[in-house]
Amino acid sequence: MSTDQNGYSYTLTRTLDAPASRVWQAWTTPDQYAQWAYAVPGSVEMDVRPGGIWKATVRTPEGAEFPLTGSYIEVAEPHRLTLGMDVPGRPDPATMTLELTEQGPRNTVITLRQTCDTAEERDGAEQGSGMLLDGLTGFLADEAKA
Repeated sequence: MSTDQNGYSYTLTRTLDAPASRVWQAWTTPDQYAQWAYAVPGSVEMDVRPGGIWKATVRTPEGAEFPLTGSYIEVAEPHRLTLGMDVPGRPDPATMTLELTEQGPRNTVITLRQTCDTAEERDGAEQGSGMLLDGLTGFLADEAKA
């Protein structure tokens, strides 16, 4: 956990058993994203270009649903994606950057970074991002076995 002058930030890193182009596709294709990101089927919309919007309704393991919205800030396929996430009560969107680094034909390191305004916001965002990475890892592993 680190704090800088901009607030509270976190970085999560995982190694995935898939090429960067496949990881990118899983993250930016609505029907694939819905399969691993705890999204309600049919709720995911993605216009993957700078300024394009995204929407998804996420369902927690307890069954609560949370609508999420935002926009794409930076799109550099298949290596870097920066998302703006709308946060109720916050004037500016929260930003999350996803970086994909290939370390072999089927070995991609994914790094998620986000800076938040409070420790509580950071802890919640970091937990949510960890769940996303768990879901993505499982989705790609199941696909590799098929």
